[in-house]
Amino acid sequence: METQNLLKNLIGVTLDTIERDKLSIQRLLEASQASLKDAQVEELSNEGRFDLAYKSITQASSAALQAHGYRVLTSKPGHHQTIIQSLVHTMGVDSSTLITLDQLRKQRNVIDYSGDIVSDVMLNEAIKQAQALLGRVKGWIAKKADFLD
Repeated sequence: METQNLLKNLIGVTLDTIERDKLSIQRLLEASQASLKDAQVEELSNEGRFDLAYKSITQASSAALQAHGYRVLTSKPGHHQTIIQSLVHTMGVDSSTLITLDQLRKQRNVIDYSGDIVSDVMLNEAIKQAQALLGRVKGWIAKKADFLD
């Protein structure tokens, strides 16, 4: 399978192999759901809500990666980029979605390191993308439940 070969090429560089663990994957999905729920709390700042929506995206992406038997090496630079880019191989995410998710990743960096503000439009896009990705990952894992046994 081409996808597995592409991911295998990243072992030791930005990925590590792991035993697939249903419980760990389920916890990530639950954390992603909780982050997404919190991102919708209107009393929080747009910046805080954006960060939570982005966190939901990375948690869902990590669940998909773990379902394939990999985890990102967080000690390596660019691990957020790896998590996002892995979605092409783990979930078959199209290039348009990948570009949008990568823009959200870049915006998160700008917010974290320069104090940039988050517009309502940017926040709504982050929440929309988090909802779509979480739904997609949950649906895929539900269909592949035997794959995780």
